[in-house]
Amino acid sequence: MSESIARSLRLPSLSIDLGAVESNTLAVRRLCEASGIALTGVVKGAGGLVPVAAAMARGGCRALASSRLEQLRGLRAARESGVLPGGLGLGLLRVPGASELAEAVALADWSLQSDPAALSLAAAAARESGARHGVVLMLDLGDLREGWFDDDELVEEAVRVERGLPSLFLRGIGTNLGCYGSILPAECNLGRLCRVAARIEAAIGRKLDVVSGGATSSLPLLLRGGMPEGVTELRIGEGALCAMDLPRFYGVQAPGVSSGAFVLRAEIVEKRIKPSLPVGERCVDAFGRCPDYEDRGLRTRLLLAVGKRDVGSHEYLEPRDPRIHVIGSSSDHLICEADEPCDDLRYGTVLEFDLLYGAMLFLSDGDPYAEVSYR
Repeated sequence: MSESIARSLRLPSLSIDLGAVESNTLAVRRLCEASGIALTGVVKGAGGLVPVAAAMARGGCRALASSRLEQLRGLRAARESGVLPGGLGLGLLRVPGASELAEAVALADWSLQSDPAALSLAAAAARESGARHGVVLMLDLGDLREGWFDDDELVEEAVRVERGLPSLFLRGIGTNLGCYGSILPAECNLGRLCRVAARIEAAIGRKLDVVSGGATSSLPLLLRGGMPEGVTELRIGEGALCAMDLPRFYGVQAPGVSSGAFVLRAEIVEKRIKPSLPVGERCVDAFGRCPDYEDRGLRTRLLLAVGKRDVGSHEYLEPRDPRIHVIGSSSDHLICEADEPCDDLRYGTVLEFDLLYGAMLFLSDGDPYAEVSYR
């Protein structure tokens, strides 16, 4: 990108292709529908930005969800004003704390739940507000984040919600895999989720609205045809937004889904030939770490005006220029090396980067130093 364009922009900047988000969402929705699975769009990774949420809604999500109440407040206002469809459900993905329950019931149509005390407080808040709040009870299948670990205890709690907490609606049960323990969704663990759902349905005498089988990490299983028949919902964010995880980490590609909807632009503020190995006695960096460095001799080194404060980690960035190699970062600087020839790269040149989930999360979620624009 030219220096004249760079001077016309506020940098760093995050560019979001809303058409690509809509197209990706539509492709994921069709993939899910072919197996009888409904799609809930997760917008937390994109900061709950309303234009992104609207693109996912146009792509066919039946509901949108976030882990942050502030984002849900904006989504609810957009729904009330007609920017989002009136019938679009809104869900809270993070189990609400005691200090959040009243607001959670007011803002979300449903929430994920994994604690009996929280359910009792949610029921009281719903009763006081005159609303009936939906809940999805979480089962921990081994990833060791939220959820009941004992099947019998979950079934017992589901019956309590159904029969003893009338201000709550037992929407269904769900699970999360991959976000903490790196556990792969598989027929065996998601099959257990479906068996527990069947036990609950037999105990309460009705079908559950949803059996929520996880997030983007569940898409590879769906693509391979191994998703258990009882799963009726997936909660997809990354797989329809930056869409980098499936090809990079799972070695699969969802038909019709492409990466590149989220692009970081940052400018070069220094270019010099420097050693690749730091010089002098080493201690720790600004974050208390002591990284390993490879001695590759003298290299063309580029310093860019963006850093961990903006993207979380340089490891979440993939340069679009194949000559560029991301080497490291500090709070406010990105350190890159460039293969020769690179005479066109100089002070003020703007470089573009595709984003992995972590960089999208940081840049979208209220980074005051990065301007967001839409394509």
